[in-house]
Amino acid sequence: MSSTEYVTFNIGGQTFGTSVLEVHDVFKAVSITPVPMARPEIAGVLNLRGRIVTAIDARARLGLQRKTGIRKNAMAIGVERNGESFGLIIDSVGEVMRLEDADLEQNPVNLDPVWASVSKGVHKLGDKLLIAMDIDRMLRLDSGDDLAAA
Repeated sequence: MSSTEYVTFNIGGQTFGTSVLEVHDVFKAVSITPVPMARPEIAGVLNLRGRIVTAIDARARLGLQRKTGIRKNAMAIGVERNGESFGLIIDSVGEVMRLEDADLEQNPVNLDPVWASVSKGVHKLGDKLLIAMDIDRMLRLDSGDDLAAA
């Protein structure tokens, strides 16, 4: 039976996960420089070991209320697309867990439409759900623009 290892993380009290194969780094997002006139989802840019990383506010991207300013020690999940580096600013990092691919279910019909638009499906974890995040869709903006498009 095939399975996937997920890096889990929390945003707005909800557990999300994405394949460990998609995650390049998990890091503290310090010294985020705002980008003038950027979309609300763009928290700014930061320097991560000499690389310029676009910081995406996952709360704003998911339609949640933004925290007042990004916390000084905010956590981020680093991903790369089309040669660009991105950091998804999240509330907290969870654990790595291996879940059976056959147990991935379709999104519930009552899942928020924005959340469903960035989800590959859900895994039931006891009394809560893990939303399997589609990073490619997470990097796509409402207008259909792709942040990672070259």
